[in-house]
Amino acid sequence: MARWVVASAWPYVNNVPHLGNLIGSVLSADVFARYLRLRGEDVVFVSGSDEHGTPIEIEAIKRGVHPRQLTDQAHEYVSRLFREFRISFDNYTRTESPVHREFVREFMMKLYENGYIFEQDDILPYCPRDKMFLPDRFVVGTCPYCGYPYAHGDQCDNCGRLLHPTELKNPRCAICGGPVEFRKSKHWFFDLSKLQDRLLKWLEESNLPPNVKNYALNWVREGLKPRSVTRDNKWGIPAPFPGAEGKTIYVWFDALLGYISATKEYGLKKGDESLWKRYWFDKETRTVYFIGKDNIPFHAIIFPAMLMASGDPYTLPWYIASTEYLMYEGEQFSKSRRWGIWIDEALEILPADYWRFALIKMRPETRDTNFTWKEFTRIVNSDMNDDIGNFVHRVLKFIKSRFGGRVPEPGEMKELDRDYLDYTLKAPERVGSYLDSFRLKQALDEVVELARHGNQYLNAKAPWDKIKTEPSDAATTMYVAANAVATLAVMLAPFTPDAAERLWRMLNMRGSVHEPGRWREASRPLVEPGHEIGEPEPLFRKLANDFPEKVKEILEEARKKVMEKRPPLLRW
Repeated sequence: MARWVVASAWPYVNNVPHLGNLIGSVLSADVFARYLRLRGEDVVFVSGSDEHGTPIEIEAIKRGVHPRQLTDQAHEYVSRLFREFRISFDNYTRTESPVHREFVREFMMKLYENGYIFEQDDILPYCPRDKMFLPDRFVVGTCPYCGYPYAHGDQCDNCGRLLHPTELKNPRCAICGGPVEFRKSKHWFFDLSKLQDRLLKWLEESNLPPNVKNYALNWVREGLKPRSVTRDNKWGIPAPFPGAEGKTIYVWFDALLGYISATKEYGLKKGDESLWKRYWFDKETRTVYFIGKDNIPFHAIIFPAMLMASGDPYTLPWYIASTEYLMYEGEQFSKSRRWGIWIDEALEILPADYWRFALIKMRPETRDTNFTWKEFTRIVNSDMNDDIGNFVHRVLKFIKSRFGGRVPEPGEMKELDRDYLDYTLKAPERVGSYLDSFRLKQALDEVVELARHGNQYLNAKAPWDKIKTEPSDAATTMYVAANAVATLAVMLAPFTPDAAERLWRMLNMRGSVHEPGRWREASRPLVEPGHEIGEPEPLFRKLANDFPEKVKEILEEARKKVMEKRPPLLRW
């Protein structure tokens, strides 16, 4: 049994996450973690609310509250939304957690004591109008590499290059829009150049996917430069270095360490203080990170460099699953323009399973993908209902009405029966092979194919006719089909956990569909002759054909309801 840490990028809680945030890390990570548990693996799945940094500090100032008041409300609300989306975190924590704050300070001091942190004066952007030093993200200008006119001072969102504010052309303040000055301020730096050779060797030998590996290798080969680990912000974790009073740890270094501190906090909650070391100090542990493509350099370069510099035997990233961007009706999600769907709004429209299924089907695995209401409706009505829901209902209703609710004893199997039963029993291997390679969309496509083939199998065998002329053949068909339905329940479990559990209960199967080891069990027939099923009911429901045309009204109504439920500081 392998040991795994599944880590989802920490959502920044200056706002409610939108659907793009959800599929980019949290939902994808949940599907993978659930799959590993079904396989019987030893898994800890962690994430948390990223609540430090200037965007939150400035938002709090605008609202006349302390940043902690804003993040308290945001963390509680977002945590509840993730539970409603059935995200199965073992520990979802926050950067204001005492365990995290203490861990970050201790870890950064190790880097300092090991000679990887040094101090020097830095030239930083300063807004004379707002009378404050500006963090990198609050400086906007033209990227010197690709010419993108809205690059931020820490990274260009267009080409992905990490930047320093002084590199920007025509820099301006992102708060007031005015020009910035550059002033001297003492800061502490992480000397990445000392780790260049070790990072290069590790990257070349790593299991990272080509898009991540090639990006990181190119960046390292160009030569690593020191990166500032402190900021002049008041809101954050105080820097522990001698003489660094008044400085805080840069939010990115802070949040990256959250994967470890969340595991440590999980162990402490279970009364096992050394649990985190069994995961993080074991070279056989596989650590997997689900992130958006803009976070590659932080996870593939800076984080492993920090682990190396600590001197402790941390396991380095085994895989970094990065997604491209999910667009909304052809444009990027935008809070200021109210363009997109936020996850609380989504839950007002349909239950979580519908969103989980559709978002995985649209997952931007190799290129940016466009969410459209037309495609969402097609997925719900065709894939979920016509393929999966229809097959399940046909099988269970027929067994209930024609075989007294008991799975019949099969007769002699014909080639068509053997072929579909074999196809069914090999489904865990097919679906699993895609999940093992982090191709979640293709994995779900395979689940749909199992049901689609099931409908074709029923049509070819026509048990409603054979029940009169060849009852033994009809019995064989329903035995094979019942086992396909049971296998479907297990295959659906990572993607639509509530529907999978309801289907498991409809089948009247023992325990829960989510019990460890179910995936392996599904490679053999799960339902025996004579097994009594429960009461069939529709697994999903269709959307009206004119749903896409009415969605504007539906979304407006959902937003009205959401604004009544959101905490005051998260309302628009």
